[in-house]
Amino acid sequence: MAHAAPTAMRRYRQTSTDDTKHLSWVSFAGPLVLGLFYGLWTAFIDRDKGPVTVANVFYGILCGALFAACVYGLDRIGSRLMREVHAAAYGAFAAIAMGYLYSLSGQSVLRSTCIGLAVGAGVGLAAFYRFYTREP
Repeated sequence: MAHAAPTAMRRYRQTSTDDTKHLSWVSFAGPLVLGLFYGLWTAFIDRDKGPVTVANVFYGILCGALFAACVYGLDRIGSRLMREVHAAAYGAFAAIAMGYLYSLSGQSVLRSTCIGLAVGAGVGLAAFYRFYTREP
């Protein structure tokens, strides 16, 4: 009569169907901090050992805001994508961002492309590994 034995009640965790968990201050803080660092980095490279000007400051703010918006968008939309596409999106974004930063230093387009592709491949592989091992 083992098949007639009562089973223990399972407790199910209630999950919300809306995206309110992403609207906390933590989901905004990460992209903002990354955008701040990226903006400072672009402004520093664009300054080219000269004095700090208003144009450099606005350029850094613009680059940082665009970077933060893209990271936030990848965070919000990425969870709906397949893990391969999600990792490829992070890899492509990292390749573009790093290639652009390297091109600001005055290097050739070919070298900037190679550096961007190397960084993008590394980030894409690391993101795929993370998504593959943590997917339910």
